[in-house]
Amino acid sequence: MTVSIQMLLALSMTIGVYLAAEQLYIKAKKSPLVNPVIISIFSLMGIITLLGWDYPQYQSDTQLIHFLLGPATVALAVPLYENMKLIRQMAVPLLLACLSGAIVASVSAVVIVEWLAQDRLLSLSMSAKSVTTPIAIGMAESVGGSGSLAAGLVLLAGAIGTLMLPSVLHLMRLRSDALYGFTLGLTAHGFGTAQAFDRSVTCGAFAGLSMSLTGVVTAFLVPPLVPWLV
Repeated sequence: MTVSIQMLLALSMTIGVYLAAEQLYIKAKKSPLVNPVIISIFSLMGIITLLGWDYPQYQSDTQLIHFLLGPATVALAVPLYENMKLIRQMAVPLLLACLSGAIVASVSAVVIVEWLAQDRLLSLSMSAKSVTTPIAIGMAESVGGSGSLAAGLVLLAGAIGTLMLPSVLHLMRLRSDALYGFTLGLTAHGFGTAQAFDRSVTCGAFAGLSMSLTGVVTAFLVPPLVPWLV
């Protein structure tokens, strides 16, 4: 792979924006309103728009970051292994929570959109809004939705989840790091998992577990239900 000046600029800009957003997040006492991932996304959208940078070109120039997502995802296995004893103890309730949570999240979204908007494409795409982007794109397209629309809805769901869930869980007086993380991962997938690691390693481990299980459950169980809902 040949490294060009434009590629170095894209990588430096992306990393720099995230580091600046993270400092803002820390100074704001880790308020969900200034989540560094959300701030970085919208900041980079503005920058590449002002620079007249086509997104496909920007994506190509930052392919190294995309490559590193693989090892980063695999690295989630480390905290999972460290918390394996606790996971075994809670295996049955966690699986039941994941099954019910994944189905309710997708089915309710489809039903509400179909009821309010009566837009078939949006409804079908909404069925995948609670899983990680790679799964969401493939799943949405398999049921007749839009992959690109599903990707946007995933980002929106993650952003809203990280903004609202901390307050909701605080009101519910949920103190368990394991349950807190599992809820974040199920509802806000990658966004929630990143936020969970700010709380503790255990919280992040359970968020990663939830995110993975929700993706598998949703991909297998939801598509057969969708034709009955729209």
